[in-house]
Amino acid sequence: MTSEPTILPPGGTNAVGRILGLLGDEWTLLIIQQALLGATRYGEFIQRLPISNTVLANRLRALTDSGLLARSEYQTRPVRAEYLVTQRGRAFWPVLLSIWEWERRWVTDHVRSLPNMRHTQCGNLFAPALTCLACGGAVDEKQVAARWGPSGSWLRSVPEGTTRRRSTAGQAGLFPETMSVLGNRWAASLLVCAFLGTGRFSEFHTQLGAPPSLLSGRLQTFCANGVMRTSREGSYQLTEKGRAFFPVIIAALQCGQRWFHAPEGPAVLLTHLGCGEPFVGQLTCDQCAGLLKGADVRID
Repeated sequence: MTSEPTILPPGGTNAVGRILGLLGDEWTLLIIQQALLGATRYGEFIQRLPISNTVLANRLRALTDSGLLARSEYQTRPVRAEYLVTQRGRAFWPVLLSIWEWERRWVTDHVRSLPNMRHTQCGNLFAPALTCLACGGAVDEKQVAARWGPSGSWLRSVPEGTTRRRSTAGQAGLFPETMSVLGNRWAASLLVCAFLGTGRFSEFHTQLGAPPSLLSGRLQTFCANGVMRTSREGSYQLTEKGRAFFPVIIAALQCGQRWFHAPEGPAVLLTHLGCGEPFVGQLTCDQCAGLLKGADVRID
């Protein structure tokens, strides 16, 4: 199972575009979710997700090619294989943990309430807190400054076009509203724009280059979900619910820049305004302040 980062072609899609491309596919996110929850075999994915055989086979192949899963044959007659989470795939757990907390806190229309999370090191129910590795202070979107790095630009950060299939993903997974945020490559890029201060429709269009009708639809969805609102001046602003998605964005960005390296250098450089150091986010337990690890989180 590979533990080495992928070296990207010079001048091509950067780490932001690559990670948003992975997270921006609704089935990919759901399959990774189920793999991290313990699914390994084809039949388990079929049982847990309302997904067709063709789509599942294609996504498992893509996840294997991307190094997030590793295919291992456990039977030869007939050939049967399981899909094991690699080190790269396990690096997605902070993204999934942040998504879980956002859905649990901000989305009230789940068919069933999401279970609580327990930190086994202190024994308490907890919520993950985003903190700065350098100083240990709690961090929100107002305390982090972002600027483009050597491989950063809007053009290079938009995921490459791939085939998207609409589905009943909102009913299939534990994270229905996340699909409206990350389940479309333009929506994910649009949200990143908003976190970096973009507000007017013309600015979104200029920076992303997406078709106006598509951008309009994404913005309408964000407003309907309460992630954004329109101001009296006609600009789009993140709501408290939208700003609360910041830990997901940070976890995704750090995962992307850990596993996808552009030869020119990082795509985005972050600074914690509180201590002035380069920002590296970490998730800690809000009860004991201990650093969270995937093996120390239990679903109750």
